Amino acid sequence: MNGGLAANRALLDALAQGLGKPSCEVAVCVPAAYLGQVQSLKAGKPALVAIEIGAQDVSAQASGAYTGEVSAAMLHELGCRYTIVGHSERRQYHFETDTLVADKARAALACGITPIVCVGETLAEREAGHTEEVVKRQLAAVIHVNGHCISEIVVAYEPVWAIGTGKTASPAEAQAVHAVLRAQLQAATDQFARVKILYGGSMNAGNAQTLLGQPDIDGGLIGGASLKAEEFLKIIAAAP
Repeated sequence: MNGGLAANRALLDALAQGLGKPSCEVAVCVPAAYLGQVQSLKAGKPALVAIEIGAQDVSAQASGAYTGEVSAAMLHELGCRYTIVGHSERRQYHFETDTLVADKARAALACGITPIVCVGETLAEREAGHTEEVVKRQLAAVIHVNGHCISEIVVAYEPVWAIGTGKTASPAEAQAVHAVLRAQLQAATDQFARVKILYGGSMNAGNAQTLLGQPDIDGGLIGGASLKAEEFLKIIAAAP
């Protein structure tokens, strides 16, 4: 829940100046209130053609009496290519269940939007040795509901203990979990290689190159660092 009309314009102006032709896919996931503004700003800057637009959440419902919700069809009209589903803060503060996250992914896919499905464990779960069990359970729910098109999703591993804390999983720790998720996807679809798996635990300009160099880490779900154009551009440049 960051941003504002002036701040959004300044961020996109800075990205337009420094982006060039990135070697990776780039997207900005915008608060729903500013999706229209960012779409207009992007349309007016040819230098931003490489940046896709995403939302930070989506309703599991297609339409109806769900005051305050934003449907996938609405996001599609606003030019969204992606939407985050199941972010740890949604799971924690809004009590979203694995089943609801799976339904949100289904709603997004039905409207041609790629869901970025977040999975991750708390510090207590990691210390108890339950990391693999937790992330596999969370992803399994999404596979169960969307098995026929599971290759169309993006997965983001976000260790909850490393979000906004300045802490990060070591490259080896992150790679180990990514390898588990890759194997789970491989068991679910013969198109598993199409699924990108992002790391979302305090990736920044200082650690991006090492993390992105791991064999099963395909990209990053960037948090606070994405609000600083210089930092975000350095992360983009670190992509192989």
